Amino acid sequence: MEDALTDATYLILLALLKPQHGYAIMKQVHEISQGSFEIGPATMYTILKKLTKKEWIILDETADRKKIYRITQRGKEVLENDILRRKLFYDIGAGFIKQVGGSENEKA
Repeated sequence: MEDALTDATYLILLALLKPQHGYAIMKQVHEISQGSFEIGPATMYTILKKLTKKEWIILDETADRKKIYRITQRGKEVLENDILRRKLFYDIGAGFIKQVGGSENEKA
């Protein structure tokens, strides 16, 4: 199993299922997370650089010099694997809470 994605990387890859520029990625991450996650430009661009180097995303430059990022097929595969990993861990946690008498919907 590959290394797990950080939450920020996971959300950026989700956002890049639709090609977009940096500011739009930050807005999309906020929307996807229902306002529970904010990502700053420095963090985001560091992650985008790493994802580009791993070839999980591609950077295209438009005629007006706008940088547009888009996910690659490999990036989609990594994202799908991480979704399955996150679901597995959720299912394990929910099952364990149920087993020991708690409720998976209880707030800590």
